[in-house]
This record gives sequence, structure tokens and C-alpha cells, in this order.
Amino acid sequence: MSSSGAKDKPELQFPFLQDEETVATLQECKTLFILRGLPGSGKSTLARVIVDRYRDGTKMVSADAYKITPGARGDFSEEYKRLDEDLAAYCRRDVRVLVLDDTNHERERLEQLFELADQYQYQVVLVEPKTAWRLDCAQLKEKNQWQLSADELKKLKPGLEKDFLPLYFGWFLTKKSSESLRKAGQAFLEELGNHKAFKKELRHFVSGDEPREKIELVTYFGKRPPGVLHCTTKFCDYGKAAGADEYAQQDVVKKSYCKAFTLTITALFVTPKTAGARVELSEQELPLWPNDVDKLSPSDSLPRGSRAHITLGCAGDVEPVQTGIDLLEIVRQEKGGSRGEEAGDRLAILCSGVAVSSGWEDGGQSKYLGGEAPILPSAGSSLPPPQGASGWGPSANRVALWLVRTTPQLVPLGRGF
Repeated sequence: MSSSGAKDKPELQFPFLQDEETVATLQECKTLFILRGLPGSGKSTLARVIVDRYRDGTKMVSADAYKITPGARGDFSEEYKRLDEDLAAYCRRDVRVLVLDDTNHERERLEQLFELADQYQYQVVLVEPKTAWRLDCAQLKEKNQWQLSADELKKLKPGLEKDFLPLYFGWFLTKKSSESLRKAGQAFLEELGNHKAFKKELRHFVSGDEPREKIELVTYFGKRPPGVLHCTTKFCDYGKAAGADEYAQQDVVKKSYCKAFTLTITALFVTPKTAGARVELSEQELPLWPNDVDKLSPSDSLPRGSRAHITLGCAGDVEPVQTGIDLLEIVRQEKGGSRGEEAGDRLAILCSGVAVSSGWEDGGQSKYLGGEAPILPSAGSSLPPPQGASGWGPSANRVALWLVRTTPQLVPLGRGF
């Protein structure tokens, strides 16, 4: 079935099939579509539509081709071994889009597939059919090609009735965007480390009598996220985190899963604990942002989306979650209203300890970070920013902030497993 013929079918209404920007973005990534559902629910039809939509550079691996009957995997250990070997071979060849068609009703099996995807840096998209009969064992009995009874189907059903919640939901950058941002972050740290005003504060990055002149910020923030970079929306802890189920069940989340969004980065920042990129959420992205994560204390009243960020690196004993906490501290300082004193035409040292650029050589307008950030028309053309567009302020919180201008990048909303 062609993608054009699928447009009017409700059971095939997925962003990765219908939205052109999403299709283009996923073709730029390495994507593993994992189909899951009961036999007869429409998985194979959906798998074929995905293959047809992405065409060149797409491979499908179907359990049917290995004569695997849906049920206990232990009965088909050799068949699954061959399937996994073939799937891994495609991964090693960097096939852009892989489609795996199987019931995938067991958590243990999914975890094996997630490990494989992680090993070869594939973005995982879990896909379940939207057919009206997908969980109706009486109808599935008549539709499945394996002639499984209703009782046999019911044994497979428990693992598919509830959504499989990930470690977190988030926006994932494409490989190209991740590499550009990593390079910008490295340039930021290298220049900041050589900045005179910043060198005075290096004592906050070293312990004891260690010479502060020898510190290399790129090495100091050596604990960096593997694979593609991401901006977390909701930490779920596989369903154990408070509010995880409620978040996943929101209609806007379900409709947005695996849809490409334009993510705007407005600043790079560094504290003695973390280095990160600040993200400014659009009107389309804010509904996906939880209501309860932009506070450090119950009395805080910060704008929604204040915590949106991408972690670029952490000090050795610091966890990535600290990056968002540090950013909230920055927003607190901004809200305090202290604007500081200018130190040249492109550098401002703020009394609050936040430094932002105040001008650009190309004449482009720039504003205080709390306001609108200008955007360049070509992808990555201003990464890294001009020299000198960084600074450091004498604050107890020791926060350095670098305003950057970069084209928003299309990133799919996905799940981190």
C-alpha cells in the first residue's frame, strides 16, 4: 500500500508517515521501528507501509520470515538467534531505516532490542497498530494467519495492554545537529578557559592546591552524554516516576510521539558542575512540557519551560540531572532583574553572575537572554559564536553564560530507553 493510499485510513495516521518534515528528519537519522502487537492486529500491514514510505535504504526484518510462531521465545531460540544476527548485520551496515515486525510483547525482549539499538546508535520508535480490533481476541482469532485460538491470544495480551513507558521522553537531535552542538560546546569551553575574567574563578573548579592555570574545561567536563544529544521533557523511570503514566496518556504526547519539532538553542552555559545548552520552547513545544519541573522550591514562579536544556558535559562526580537544576538557578538570577555592567561591545558581565553577549559584528540584533534570541537563516552557520561572546561574573553561584545564535533544528519527540 502506497503512502498516498494510506492517508485516509485512521489506523495509519502517524507523524512518521504523514508529516513530511518528520519523514525527512528520520531519513537523516538511523531509526529502528519496532512493531509490537497481537497477531492479526495489523502490524505487518503497518510495517509494509513504513517500508514503502521510506523506500531506499530501508530494510524490514519480520519474524514471519523465520517461521517464528507468536508465543514463548524459548521455543524458537535458534530462529531468534538468526533473526538477531541479521538485524545486527543491517545495523553494522548503517542501514538508515530498519523495521522489525514481531509481537514484541515481552519486556525482556524489548530490552535486548534497546541494547542493540544503543550499541549501534539507532533511534528507537515503538509502534503499535491503531486498528479497532487490536486487542479484541475474538476478532483476532479470525484474522491472524497462525490460526491461534482466542485463549492463546489472551496469553499474549497482558504484555501489550499497557503502554511501555521509557526512562524518559524527550526531543532527540539528529546526528548532524548533535555533532554541531558538541563542537560549539567544545569551542565554548576552550575560549572560556582562556578568558581573563574567567581565569580568576578557576579556583571554584579545582580542589586543594591544584594549579588553576592547568585546568582544561573540556577535560573537566569529561562526563559527556553518549550518542545523539537530547532535551528531556519527562523523566519516567519506566513508569516508576511520579506522574509518568499521566504524562504518557496525554493526547498531545501521543499525537506528538516521533514527530519532528523545531528546537531553538539560545545559550551555552557552564557552572562548576555542568555545561549545557539552553533551549527556548515554542508554542508548539510548550504543551509537551510538564507543569511541575520548573521549580527549585515550592515558592518559585518561573516561566514554563525554564528548565529546558541539553546536557553537554558534567564534572566527574555529577549526574546529568544537575544541568537542569543549574539552569533554573540562572533563570532565578535573571528574574532578579540585575543587568550588570557592559564590558566592551560584545560582552556584558552581570552583577548576578550571568554574562551574555550584547552585540554582534554582523549587525544582528541581540537581546538579554530573558528575551527573544535572534536566529540565523542557515543551519549551524553561527556555531561557534564570535570570539569574545562569553564572560564570567563575580557571583557565589559562578555561572558563565554564552548567548549563541543558531538555526533551530528539527528533532523528533521520542523515548529514551
